[in-house]
Amino acid sequence: MESPQTCCEQGHQNLEAMKAGMFLRKVKSRTWKRQRHYKLQEDCKTIAYKSSWAINSYSTFSISDVEAVRAGHQSEALLSVADEFPADRCFTLVFRGRRGNLDLVAESTKEAQAWIQGIGALMENMENMDESTKLDQWISDWFSKADLNKDGRINFKEAKKLLKMMNVDMNEEHASSLFKMADKSKSETLEDQEFVEFYKMLTERAEVLDLFQDYSSDGQSLSQCDLEEFLREEQLEGEGSYEHALQLIDRYEPSDTARMNHMMSVDGFLMYLTSPEGSIFNPERQDLFQDMSQPLAHYYISSSHNTYLMEDQLKGPSSVEAYIQALKRGCRCVEVDCWNGSNGEPVVYHGHTLTSKILLKDVITTIANYAFKASEYPLIVSIENHCSIEQQEVMARYFRDILGDMLLTNTADSSELPSPEALKRKILLKGKKFENESENPTGEVSDEDEAAEMNKDSPVTESPPTNGKKLQQNLCKELSDLIFCKSVHFHSFEHSRTSAKPNEMSSFSESKARKYSKEAGSDFVLHNTRQLTRVYPSGMRTDSSNYCPVDMWNMGCQIVALNFQTAGMEMDLNDGLFTQNGCSGYILKPEILCKRERLFNPEKRDDYHPLLFYVKVISGQQLPKVKQKAWFIVDPLVRVEIFGVPLDQAKQETKHIDNNGFNPLWNETLQFTIHTPELALVRFVVEDYDKASRNDFIGQYTIPFTSIQPGRPIII
Repeated sequence: MESPQTCCEQGHQNLEAMKAGMFLRKVKSRTWKRQRHYKLQEDCKTIAYKSSWAINSYSTFSISDVEAVRAGHQSEALLSVADEFPADRCFTLVFRGRRGNLDLVAESTKEAQAWIQGIGALMENMENMDESTKLDQWISDWFSKADLNKDGRINFKEAKKLLKMMNVDMNEEHASSLFKMADKSKSETLEDQEFVEFYKMLTERAEVLDLFQDYSSDGQSLSQCDLEEFLREEQLEGEGSYEHALQLIDRYEPSDTARMNHMMSVDGFLMYLTSPEGSIFNPERQDLFQDMSQPLAHYYISSSHNTYLMEDQLKGPSSVEAYIQALKRGCRCVEVDCWNGSNGEPVVYHGHTLTSKILLKDVITTIANYAFKASEYPLIVSIENHCSIEQQEVMARYFRDILGDMLLTNTADSSELPSPEALKRKILLKGKKFENESENPTGEVSDEDEAAEMNKDSPVTESPPTNGKKLQQNLCKELSDLIFCKSVHFHSFEHSRTSAKPNEMSSFSESKARKYSKEAGSDFVLHNTRQLTRVYPSGMRTDSSNYCPVDMWNMGCQIVALNFQTAGMEMDLNDGLFTQNGCSGYILKPEILCKRERLFNPEKRDDYHPLLFYVKVISGQQLPKVKQKAWFIVDPLVRVEIFGVPLDQAKQETKHIDNNGFNPLWNETLQFTIHTPELALVRFVVEDYDKASRNDFIGQYTIPFTSIQPGRPIII
């Protein structure tokens, strides 16, 4: 084991090597490999890179944009060159947001390790910064952007450009006045600390200062008693608020003197309000807090549709990266569409389309590596099987050999489904299965299968060989034996109630699920107290768009599958629901959807008490631009949307603020009535108002109504 000193020396050597710069090979495919020069900037926060033929034209990306570093062949591009470049020279940088991954090959193992370890250490340093240091770092970044000639000073012309960069359209006379006040040296430029003062004057929030002074005994600071009163009155805290006040002072007050005297300045107060601890999300519901010992049918399960796709369903790329991203987000049900491939190797892609193909063994290996990174609770792998008997045998071997002990092979009958707790770190296969060994080894592709749905109502680029008839498919016994959740054709709710076994699961397209919810809603709810139900997007959604999952959750459907690769309101709701309970991917359904009663009506419950929900939209700060033009300033508004039972569906919005994305002030109160709080989700949306066209999206935050802490701010 290396000593701390050795580790420190190695870390220093890594950073020095990165600062000196080196050529790394950027890989996009087996045929596209280009050398680029990469170097760590002196600020240790930025990587600059340029093509080998470029002279001085470096591009850059920030270390803070990197989400993960993966060593070895952990992407399609690097797997495709595995015979040319060994794993110990390869690594992948995964970026936040929608920027594509960067696959790199170093000239030597030592150089690869320098970058892998060096970037990892820099990422860890950023994660461990306290709030005060993060603020200083942020101000320093803006100063660097504003200092165009890099002389350590900024003049007023540079300051005006800075204001535009920060999304504020400020009166020039007022900006000039603040600039002169900050220019203590009277040099008509601002140095580092003077710039900090200028920033503080720019970002002074009158609404926060007013609140601060309402509780301050001397108008200058909050004593421990003052802060306790604020926590009781505004944050509605009870017991322990006096001790909590001291903890907050120790954690967020930047002044050593104030901290020693158990006082909080306005800077510390603002840091607390904008910290995760001041968040609207109740911390008691962020960690695992629900009973995980009930049958699987009693839980909502975070579920992905066509998990292998990165984009659309006709020509988009398939990638193991899509599985990695879904699993890292807590997804607990992924889909694998298996087709015959060349050389006896099954492949995964969207059948009868031009989507690219990936090897099934790579998909299973990825699932094995990432299945339980985000959650220890069971992962369901939904198999759509279109392979020959020979390639099904290969499928079965891969599932057994690669997943090993993680694969649940005990499919003994039981009166009810096992619980998430009982299935920790187990992978369950869902697909076609023989009823018993004497069963004729032929399974029909029934109308719940998505391939059949695609054949019926979706434009395709290749003609599937169905001729309008039901597909017949032989089933491999070795694969059948591994299936835990048996896919069955849905006949009727009555048939299911009298004949279905607990591990049998039916799938519905969104249109069929919606039809059943309207025509037999209470029967659908009752069905979902016993059986798992999977709902998937219509085959017509070739752009990988999504349906609203809330209607399906209201029916108690557990596996409401969405296209995880497509951002939008639907995925916002999915992420919002599954943010609670430790991001485990399992949310216990409300008791009203677990009881085996035939009628659910929110107005006819014994405990029916509608709630009034007030939202005061006060202000915003430093909203991002939606159009990257120097002169462009947003006109922001805030909309609050309630999703849940039909009686609760509602939305209200504030007025828009002209030309101010820097510190808009609304001070408007919105009011809602919530009839079924346990099924309600609240979505806060910020948009750029446009009277001539559709508003542009700026940001959003979605939270279950039952996870809201009263009195806390929303930070989008």
